Amino acid sequence: MATKIIHGKMQRLRVYAWEFPVRLTHWFNAFSILFLSITGYYIGDPFMHAYSSKQWIMGWMRLIHFIVAYVFLMSVIIRMYWAFMGNQFASWRECFPVSTEKRKEFMDALKFYFFIRKEPPYVIGHAALASFTYFLVFVVFIFEIVSGFALYSVSHPPSIVWTLLGGWLLNIMHLPTIRLYHHFVMYVILAFVPLHIYATWYMDPHEKNGLVSSMFSGFKFVPEKEIEEAEQ
Repeated sequence: MATKIIHGKMQRLRVYAWEFPVRLTHWFNAFSILFLSITGYYIGDPFMHAYSSKQWIMGWMRLIHFIVAYVFLMSVIIRMYWAFMGNQFASWRECFPVSTEKRKEFMDALKFYFFIRKEPPYVIGHAALASFTYFLVFVVFIFEIVSGFALYSVSHPPSIVWTLLGGWLLNIMHLPTIRLYHHFVMYVILAFVPLHIYATWYMDPHEKNGLVSSMFSGFKFVPEKEIEEAEQ
């Protein structure tokens, strides 16, 4: 869906790039990572201590961690589902730079971030580099979910549900190893967050199409001329 608008002397198309499920899961994932990281760090290394039997600090931290873990799980499932049911900008096909055009787009974006190229590659959705990066991030998300439920399954009676959610990982790794990797990958995700924020704010003034606001509204404002050039 695109609406033509006039911005100064330039005609722009108001393109509905990010559908509601994409935006919803993006923010669910963001807040889930925040709460899971804080509570997960506390569970691994408590930095507050109870001085009374009425203070249930660890209990609350674990409860919040488990509840948000379910929210995170559902958010990732919805986003994966929408990769097959959503529009072209949400499609799983965007994640893999297999075509010649996508490989060129991938390299152009890489050159831009390394300050070799002055302008980013023009795309309405995510560039090939960003799409592939987000695919890797979702792989990391899935590992955190599986390893987290593997740890959680130990405190529950054996069942097919807990086995499917992550209990099967106990047949591959020892419990302390799973806990170590689960904790380590949290830092990998936290290291990605400032890079993601920096890249977004760095791209926004270069693309000049409402990149940041599009994650709230879903709309990008794309010069009609650039769309015509991209379609040639």
